[in-house]
Amino acid sequence: MLRRQPQKQMQIKGKQKVYDGYFKMYELTVEQDGHTFKREQFDRGTAVAALVHDTEKDSFILTKQFRIGSESELIEIVAGMIDDGEAPEVSIRREIEEEIGYHVDQLEHLYTFYSSPGGTTEKVLLYFAEVSKQHADGGGKADEHEKIEIVELSVREFLELETPDAKTIISQLWFKLKQK
Repeated sequence: MLRRQPQKQMQIKGKQKVYDGYFKMYELTVEQDGHTFKREQFDRGTAVAALVHDTEKDSFILTKQFRIGSESELIEIVAGMIDDGEAPEVSIRREIEEEIGYHVDQLEHLYTFYSSPGGTTEKVLLYFAEVSKQHADGGGKADEHEKIEIVELSVREFLELETPDAKTIISQLWFKLKQK
């Protein structure tokens, strides 16, 4: 049996903000195994996302919008950032109303995960939301320059959707497992 020598955990020795715009960027000074070096950290904040199921139509309500990271339009589940001082459940209900115009009937927390822990702080709280009646147009907030198209998919269409979006893939896999 091959045994590895225990490695010392990386330690953060310093943190300096190097960019403070729409997002924030930090330069960290870290130490490991007697070596000191620099790493960048993209501070994205905490996000919420929800797979939204319309129980009246037995369909899934997703969004389509341009995303800066992918430099393309993506079909994805509803998502947004938690505002300062806002509870995650309040935040995801707000995002569902803003983006697709539904009030939430039932809400279930599924998972909490890091979207890309190698370089960003973003943590995502993923939910399953049941809705039954659309009361507003949705489409996002104009003052945030959101132009969101609502996409309604049957259960089959949702399960067959090919997407590069991780939170949507996780939602698809969760739903497939739930069906067994």
